[in-house]
Amino acid sequence: MVPLSILSAYIMDLAFGDPRWLLHPVRIMGRLIIFLEERLRRGQREYCLRIKGVVLAIIVVGGSAFVAYALLALLKRINPLLEVIAWIFFAYTSLAAGDLFLHARNILKEIKNRDVQAARRKLSLIVGRDTKDLPEEKIIAATIESIAENTNDGIVAPLFYLILGGPVLAIAYKAINTLDSMVGHKNEKYLYFGWFSAKLDDIANFLPARITGILLSISSFIAGKGFRSAFRIMLRDGRKHPSPNSGISESAMAGALGIRLGGPYAYQGEISHKPYLGEEKMPINPLLINEALKISFITSLLMVSAGVILRWVI
Repeated sequence: MVPLSILSAYIMDLAFGDPRWLLHPVRIMGRLIIFLEERLRRGQREYCLRIKGVVLAIIVVGGSAFVAYALLALLKRINPLLEVIAWIFFAYTSLAAGDLFLHARNILKEIKNRDVQAARRKLSLIVGRDTKDLPEEKIIAATIESIAENTNDGIVAPLFYLILGGPVLAIAYKAINTLDSMVGHKNEKYLYFGWFSAKLDDIANFLPARITGILLSISSFIAGKGFRSAFRIMLRDGRKHPSPNSGISESAMAGALGIRLGGPYAYQGEISHKPYLGEEKMPINPLLINEALKISFITSLLMVSAGVILRWVI
């Protein structure tokens, strides 16, 4: 049952993505985080904010995992078929390949239409940086960075936890990832309140990020780009990034495409100087978005295939 359920969830995600009408667990997590933040993030004392940040993470991650576990157990008692349906649903909503590919293709479409303003707006849906003044080259680079990073966060990592511990562990991972995206920022507002969520995300993504880097390198070879450059740049530049994980997938993708990613970007009006990853062997052009998507898609196929085979054997 488990191998077929994993495959079904993956196919559903590619086919349907994230329908806005769907009662999505990640949206519920987001509302819970906002609700709790309004009540917990009060006062200015560092140690209090740190403790409240821990409490927030425990409630959101523990609560999300418990609800998934309890619902699966309840449905199993009612009817095993209902448990299977819920298993696939939770697994499906933990993946984000379909949405990633759709957003990236939409950005590429606007660039091809020479509508830079529309491309900037659509890029803002998948990145945290300021996009209103980005030139076309920076839009393309930011899109490729997002594809690389979200190949881990939205595909490989949730599949890793789905294979390891089923939808309960995958939902717990999505709760951690959602917390990090909402409060895990190193700015004045969240430096102390979000520290635990950020650290938790670093820990949860440590192994998946390195699996992603290796799979991206293999996928680069399958896509006709070669293995050596992607793997070499990943080993050389992967640890330059402020994040212990994001740099792994971004540098592997940069090496695969023969481009340089990173550099200065604005976040909420403030310039952030990210290290450069990769080598500028060729100019950045719109077609590279398609190449990045191809490599990401092959990576997703490799990961889901490995998971299905592994769970079938075990």
